[in-house]
Amino acid sequence: MPLTAGIVGLPNVGKSTLFNAITKSQVEAANYPFATIQPNVGVVEVPDHRIDRLVELFHPKKTIYTTFEFTDIAGLVKGASKGEGLGNQFLSNIRLTDAICHVVRCFDDADITHVEGSVDPIRDIEIINLELIMADLQTIENRLSKVERKAMTNKDKDAIAEVNVLKKLQAALEAGKPVRSLDLEKEEQLLIKAFNLLTLKPMIYIANMSDEEIAEPENNPYYQKVKELADSEHNQVVPVCAKIEEELSGLDKEEKNAFLQELGIPESGLDKVIKTAYQILNLCTFLTAGEDECRAWTFRKGMLAPQCAGVIHTDFEKGFIRAECYRFEDIDALGSEQAIKEAGKLRLEGKEYEVQDGDVLHFRFNV
Repeated sequence: MPLTAGIVGLPNVGKSTLFNAITKSQVEAANYPFATIQPNVGVVEVPDHRIDRLVELFHPKKTIYTTFEFTDIAGLVKGASKGEGLGNQFLSNIRLTDAICHVVRCFDDADITHVEGSVDPIRDIEIINLELIMADLQTIENRLSKVERKAMTNKDKDAIAEVNVLKKLQAALEAGKPVRSLDLEKEEQLLIKAFNLLTLKPMIYIANMSDEEIAEPENNPYYQKVKELADSEHNQVVPVCAKIEEELSGLDKEEKNAFLQELGIPESGLDKVIKTAYQILNLCTFLTAGEDECRAWTFRKGMLAPQCAGVIHTDFEKGFIRAECYRFEDIDALGSEQAIKEAGKLRLEGKEYEVQDGDVLHFRFNV
């Protein structure tokens, strides 16, 4: 399954425009197995120059990039945690995502009204964050009412441990702090994992600004405020012009690069959002290459070779023997697998090998 992010934001901040750009860029379902793409879900390819280079070298029958799934979360208004707008629907959708992309309006336009009557990105962020906090508080309190009785009556050790961590979360949320701001022990993290708390998810702020300002976002005073807030929360902010993203979505790769160059922007905002999400979620990419297929695979930093083999197929992990491995940089420089072998750059790695971003792997297994 691809990485998933929920796009949230108040009305008229550019969320729908950005999502339109995503759905226009959507990959065909053929490259996204075992899933039906819903109207409010867009699946886009993760750009990777390494796959482009491997395609040049191997001329494969099939090329598959990793994918990133965006869910457009509807109904986010003040009071969403109590069911205002489409509150309940937004809550159920956002709980299933890996990260939250919060679109914030950082542009003035008299023709586009703001639901709160003025442009104030910090106020908008506080509204959304408060709704997420209130929703989590409700989840925690509901769970506490059930498990606290068990802890008091049966003196159950597991129940007592859960009550302790729930009360810690409750105190933080009542003080207006997101769960992600707490320094939780590994055991505490495991106890609350099943709750899919909203404020535990990594947050990326997407500062939506005008096409005149996107080339130099630091000059935008609204962006500066969002950046300052994001830094204080240890969150990331990505400057984007949703209007430009929508225009880019209708272009092919060469036209897109030419357009970005003309605007003085090194890469699209959507690509920046994806890279930032990979970074905050500790995700990396390993590659497989051959005449049949060149493909990128997502894995979590720190995973061992058998676990990465399991990303391809569970049988690969069960029957793992070894991984034949070389670095992308080496094949990029040397030009072929034969040259890799002759240069002594091909390695055989066992079960304890920690896979690195940019490894090109071929797994040997026996089931």
